[in-house]
Amino acid sequence: MSEKDQYQRELDVIEEVKDKGALGKFLGYAKISGPGWLQGAITLGGGSLIGALYLGTISNNGLLWVQPLAMVCGIIMLSAIAYVTLSTKERPLGLINEHLNPLLGYSWLIATIMANIVWTMPQFSLGTAAIQQNLLGLEAGSGAEKTSQWIIILVLFAVGLYVNYLYQSGGKGAKLFDRIIKVMVGVVVLSFIAVVVSLAGSLPWGEITTGYFPNFSLLTTPAEAYQPLVEASSNPEWWEKKILGTQKDVIFTAFGTAVGINMTFLLPYTLLKKKWGPKHRGLSITDLSIGLFIPFFLATSCVVIAAASSFHGKVDMDNLAIGNKTMLSVPAIEKSLDDFEGSPDEKAAFQKATLENANENDRKIAAMLVKRDAGSLAKTLAPFTGDFVAQKIFGIGVLGMAVSTIIILMLINGLAFQELFAGKQLPGQDSSIALSQKRPYFLGCAVSGFVGCLFPLIWNNADAKAALAVPTSVIGGALLPIAYFTFLLMMNSKKTLGDRRPEGKARIIWNTLMIFATVMATVGSIWAIKDKPFHAGTIGICFLALLFVVGTISFIRKEREEN
Repeated sequence: MSEKDQYQRELDVIEEVKDKGALGKFLGYAKISGPGWLQGAITLGGGSLIGALYLGTISNNGLLWVQPLAMVCGIIMLSAIAYVTLSTKERPLGLINEHLNPLLGYSWLIATIMANIVWTMPQFSLGTAAIQQNLLGLEAGSGAEKTSQWIIILVLFAVGLYVNYLYQSGGKGAKLFDRIIKVMVGVVVLSFIAVVVSLAGSLPWGEITTGYFPNFSLLTTPAEAYQPLVEASSNPEWWEKKILGTQKDVIFTAFGTAVGINMTFLLPYTLLKKKWGPKHRGLSITDLSIGLFIPFFLATSCVVIAAASSFHGKVDMDNLAIGNKTMLSVPAIEKSLDDFEGSPDEKAAFQKATLENANENDRKIAAMLVKRDAGSLAKTLAPFTGDFVAQKIFGIGVLGMAVSTIIILMLINGLAFQELFAGKQLPGQDSSIALSQKRPYFLGCAVSGFVGCLFPLIWNNADAKAALAVPTSVIGGALLPIAYFTFLLMMNSKKTLGDRRPEGKARIIWNTLMIFATVMATVGSIWAIKDKPFHAGTIGICFLALLFVVGTISFIRKEREEN
C-alpha cells in the first residue's frame, strides 16, 4: 500500500467511526495506529527498567501506581502537543520561536540533541550486557566477554542505522520500519509478561491490585518490611530518614522522567511526516493510548512485580556482604550525612559512633537498599521461573528495550538535525520540506549512535560519565516542564491557533489537565535535579525559573499584539 493509499485509508476509518461511541472509535483507531508506537519504543528503555526495579525493590508493590500516573500526565501533554501540531500543520520550533520566544524554542532543540546523544550510551551498555550475560551466558571479565563486546556494539549500531534508513526512505521502507517498532515493543511486553506468568502461583495478587491505587503514605512512612528492622537498629531516626529519602527520590524521579524532553520533540515531527491534520486529532490521542500507555503500563508493572517478589525486604548472602561493606566503608552513610547539621568534627564523631554502634539490623537494612540491576533480577528469578525464562526470555525483553530505544534516539536526533539545518519555514511552505532533508537526518542518526558506541570508554568511566550525564540530566530535567508549559501557553494562544483554540468547557478541561501535568512534571524534575553535584541542580532550577518568566512575558506580549 502506497503512502497515499494509507493516508486515504486513515481518513476513511476516521469518517467511518466519527458517529460511534468511545469504544467504537477506539477499536476503529486501533487499526491505523502509528506514531504512538514510536513513543512507546523510546520510553521502554533502560530508564524505565531501572525505575521499575527501584520501585519494586524499595516499596514492594505499594508504588505500582507511580509510573502509570506519571505516564498519564505525559500523555495529557503529548496530546496537547499533537493538538497544536495537527491544528496548525506547522513545525513546532518555528511556532515557538514566532509566537513565544526563540530562547524557549532553541533551548528545547538543544536539550533534545544533548539527550539523544548522551542517553544512547546506557542503551548500548544495556543491550550489550543483555546479549552477553542473559543470552550467551558469558562470565563478566572473561576473554570471550571482552572479545564479543565491540562486535555486539557494531551490530547494534548497524541495526540502528539500517532501521532509520527504512524510516527516511518512505514507502515500503517506512511501513517496514513501523512494523519493526511495533514488533519490538510487543516482544518487550510479552517477555516481561512471561516472567510474571511464570511467577503467578506465588504472587500476592490482592496486594498487587491494591498497589495501583495511589498511596501517599510512603512519602512519610518507610515501607512495612523495613519498620521492625528500623526500630531494632542502632539509629532508628537516621535509618527512617534515609529510607524515606530514597522512597521520595524514586517517586518524584518517576514523575519527572516518565516522558523525556526528546519525546516531546519526536511526536510533532512524526505527525507531520505522516501528513496528519486537524481530522486526525482524535486518532492521535487514541494512538498514544495504544502505542505508548498500554505497552508502558504492562512492561513496567511486570518489572515492578518481579522486583518486589525477588528483592523487597529480602537479604541474601551476597547482598548482606555488600551491606557489611557499605556499613564499614561508609559510602551510604556519607551520602545521607550531606545535610548533617553541625561542624565537620561533630559530623565525623557522629559518623564514627554510627559505625561503632552498628548492629545486624543496620547491616540488613543496608543490604536491602543495595541497588540491583537487570542481571541481578534475572539470577534471582531463576529458582522460581526456571533458567530459560529467567535468563533467555527476560534477556530478550531487556535487549528489545535497549535496541528499540537506540533506534528511536537516533531517529529523534536525525529529526533534530534536520530542524537545526532546515532554516526558518517560509509562509505557505510545506512543513514536510524540512523532513525530507536526508543528509542532516543521517548525520544526526550517526552522531547519536557513534557516541553510544563509545560507552565502554565514556559511560564506564565515572568522571567522564558525570561530565556528560550530569549537565544533560539537569538540562533535560529542567526543560521538560518548560516544554509542557510552552504547549500549555500555545493551547491558550489565539495568535497560534486562531479559531481552532479550544473554547468553553473544552478549554476548561484541557487547562485543568495540562496544569496538573505541568505541576507534577515540575515537582518531579526539581526533585530529580536539585541534588546534582557541582551546583548543577541549582543552575538548572534557576534556568527553569528564567524560562518560565520569559515564556509568560512573551505569551502576554504576543497575545496583546494579536488583540
